[in-house]
Amino acid sequence: MGSFELADARVLVVGLGVSGRAAAEVLASRGARVTTVDDAAPDADHRSDADGLLDGVDLVVASPGWAPHHPLLAAAVAAGVPVWSEVELAWRTRVRRADGTFAPWLAVTGTNGKTTTVGMLDAILGAAGLRSQAVGNVGTPVVAAVQDPATDVLAVELSSFQLHFTHSMAPRAAAVLNIAPDHLDWHGSIEEYAAAKGRIFERVEVACVYSVADPRTRSLVEDAEVGEGARAVGITLGTPGPGELGVIDGLLVDRSFHAALDAPGRHDSAAELGALADLAHLAGPDGRLAPHVASNALAAAALARAHGVSATAVREGLRAYAPGAHRIETVARLGEVAFVDDSKATNAHAAAASLAAFAPGSVVWVAGGLAKGADFDELVASRRDRLRAVVLIGVDASGLTAALARHAADVPVTRIDPGETGEVMDRALDAARRYAQEGDTVLLAPAGASMDQFRSYAHRGEEFARAALALPGARSTRGDGR
Repeated sequence: MGSFELADARVLVVGLGVSGRAAAEVLASRGARVTTVDDAAPDADHRSDADGLLDGVDLVVASPGWAPHHPLLAAAVAAGVPVWSEVELAWRTRVRRADGTFAPWLAVTGTNGKTTTVGMLDAILGAAGLRSQAVGNVGTPVVAAVQDPATDVLAVELSSFQLHFTHSMAPRAAAVLNIAPDHLDWHGSIEEYAAAKGRIFERVEVACVYSVADPRTRSLVEDAEVGEGARAVGITLGTPGPGELGVIDGLLVDRSFHAALDAPGRHDSAAELGALADLAHLAGPDGRLAPHVASNALAAAALARAHGVSATAVREGLRAYAPGAHRIETVARLGEVAFVDDSKATNAHAAAASLAAFAPGSVVWVAGGLAKGADFDELVASRRDRLRAVVLIGVDASGLTAALARHAADVPVTRIDPGETGEVMDRALDAARRYAQEGDTVLLAPAGASMDQFRSYAHRGEEFARAALALPGARSTRGDGR
């Protein structure tokens, strides 16, 4: 993209969410003349349908909620006005550390598991004694974080939205965890969605981390223009091949960064990074460790190892990692029935991973929300064996209802009337407790976005926990290690 002088540049910031406001602040501090656009924020300078918004504009910075086919962004692209994401602006405005270098980025994307992987990575980097920050899609905006010269390294979570208008970022290492249909209403097709994810591998310096179980992620590595010497590093829950990280007899092992590339016997050796037992605190209420949790740990380990972190720090970081709220979090028990909040499972792929963590026939599934153009047939067909019953919420449950009728016709289903959204979780959990038997799990894994009935996925999870604890005889399990 070449150089771009921000001082005195006329910049249009599109979207005044958290990242948009952070971008506007940094731009102003660099001397840019900033104008803001947002259809909902009362303090925005303009709405998106105002006339002449692009007149004289040198640069547009787009917030991730604004799709590239929005008329304003499409017009900017057509007119040849550069359009940057907040992440691109962050890369261009990084401040140097005391030694004159920039803090490297270890970047993560994927349909699911990004936040957990970045959290694990940040914990590992901290165990190595590094001053790190977990930033990006969930957390501090990247453009704000890169203004701190005391940071040693950034663990950066990136969505496909953020990557679409990112042009020059060159991470030290990057990972694509998985690709499954999501946000097709934003991207238009699975191909465009995957291509946006794949942009994270462009210009990578050391390692491109991909999933052996998801060939599409390997294809994205192969298609990327990486830095000289950068290599592909696979992660697998099976026995790793040369150049991969995986699992052998319950141990997490590294066959990629364990020895120099020209070391004798390299292909016949490995480094132990830890054990599945080190992740036991992340198991579900029945003591089972979900496979995707182990996969996320391996991805975090691979990125940390690409940055030169020791095997000891990997083990210590994984042991220390505590998951955030709304990610397979046991929030209450009623007798021997557990209530688990996985409100972060906002698409079919995430819900399938969540259901896979439980024993067959043991789940009363609370599901439903904005579908974002997704299909639910594969989800229901592949996880039907986990279900005792289903309770459907959401304004439009037609997609899930149809998939359940086709692939799980014998599973009882209760549809919660969406008309009274303020009581939706109370009514849903009243129905769920009637289905649940001793040893079962009532699981909120919605497979949809939340904004049809809730403010956010966090609000949805909070309502689930509140309603669970309101059931007669229920007790809280937060703080008891599960």
